[in-house]
Amino acid sequence: MKINNKRLCLIESLVLINVLFTGLCHAQVQPPQTAVDLIISHAQILTMDKNKTLYENGVIVIQNNRIIAIGENTIASQYMAKKTINANGDIAMPGMVNLHNHIPMIAFRGLGENGVNNRLFKFFFPLEKELLSRNLIRIASRQAAIELALSGVTLVTDMYYHEDEVAKSVAEVGIRGVLGETVMQFPVVDAPKPYGGFEYAKKYIIDWKNHPLVTPAIAPHATYTVTPEWLLKSKELAEKENVPMLVHVAESAGEKKLISERINPIPENQSIIKYLEDINFLSDKLLAAHVIFLDKNDMKILKKYGVGISHNPKANSRAGTGISPAYDMYKMDLDIGLGTDGPMSSNQMDIFNVMGYAASVARLPSKDESRFTPFELVDMSTMGGARALDMESEIGSLEVGKKADIIIVDTDAANTQPNYDPYATIAFSAYPQNVTHTIVNGKIIVENGILKTINMSEHNKEWIPLTKKVAEFAKTLE
Repeated sequence: MKINNKRLCLIESLVLINVLFTGLCHAQVQPPQTAVDLIISHAQILTMDKNKTLYENGVIVIQNNRIIAIGENTIASQYMAKKTINANGDIAMPGMVNLHNHIPMIAFRGLGENGVNNRLFKFFFPLEKELLSRNLIRIASRQAAIELALSGVTLVTDMYYHEDEVAKSVAEVGIRGVLGETVMQFPVVDAPKPYGGFEYAKKYIIDWKNHPLVTPAIAPHATYTVTPEWLLKSKELAEKENVPMLVHVAESAGEKKLISERINPIPENQSIIKYLEDINFLSDKLLAAHVIFLDKNDMKILKKYGVGISHNPKANSRAGTGISPAYDMYKMDLDIGLGTDGPMSSNQMDIFNVMGYAASVARLPSKDESRFTPFELVDMSTMGGARALDMESEIGSLEVGKKADIIIVDTDAANTQPNYDPYATIAFSAYPQNVTHTIVNGKIIVENGILKTINMSEHNKEWIPLTKKVAEFAKTLE
């Protein structure tokens, strides 16, 4: 049958209209994309949630400072982001928590390392007495926070002096801090009278409460430097202001003797933990550092009160103080995470190095290679730290509704290949230098290995002269 040109044009027009109409209808049924701040796509995601969920090719969606979606990468099409980070298969995981530190001491790192007998009295105390000041603490804390951010630590717990200066620097760099003002029976740089840190802490806590990154805390130094009266005053303040309390506990074999000599006698059969229970000091607001010398009954007491524990295996082994039964505490479901202690105790402040130490010191005396699996080590470095600080509802895992504290770790580096088991890669293979991105509270702090929040040339104008001054004085101690 012949079809004239007019008829052909009419048919073609009808077909075109049908195609356009069909396309329009199809477009209309597509849901609109939700506008968000940040998307991390194509990541191997270790969520560290209670189900141990792992996405081989996943996406994390962030709006404001929280995770609003997480799952397989296919859900990315539902969102339109101001910025997208293509992880290209790298590991995305919760930021790490360093549970115990004294970060201003980074100004003294590396001094007195050459077999000095009694380093504490020959180097540490003279350095603090001569050089500590607000200015040193502020500059050194910034340097430490820079190192922490670059190594994937998104929260550091600290106890030192002039902690408001520490807070300024930690917030300036952009990581989180649970930062405790020290209280002790001796005069120190910010408290010329014994226990003067208590009044300092009261003001500091009020000034810094409700900060988006800084959680102020009170830090009665140790069981052997603070009397029961002042320990309980510290507990009362922590409960009144709803802030954490930080203290060194059961750190050395001679601790009971020190308490008996300086504070009050402890019965021979009474442990440090039982002593603290008997004076009514234990609390779920307490984070205890080290906790080496204890038994199963002590562990039950700590669990009963919900005490958080910072396991610092690298510092403990380096100082020769002892081996903590951290594995037993972890298996008893105590709130235990990982810390480094100060930069003069462990020198490095990243948590990658600590994970391997934790496994080694648990396995060596027991001759049990199964102690601390890679997953358990990563758990302690993330959710363990969050639980120890009672912050597990906000940080520690990557879940919808939680704060966006996330790091990305390069899996194409020579030392992270092959990546058969991402938990083992993180726990035993990765270096802090493998961290490519650090995101805290939804903000990118480190991008492609570069710190974005601090002008390093301006920082070094303060940092380098400070280190020269320290070096000159240190020569007088050799």
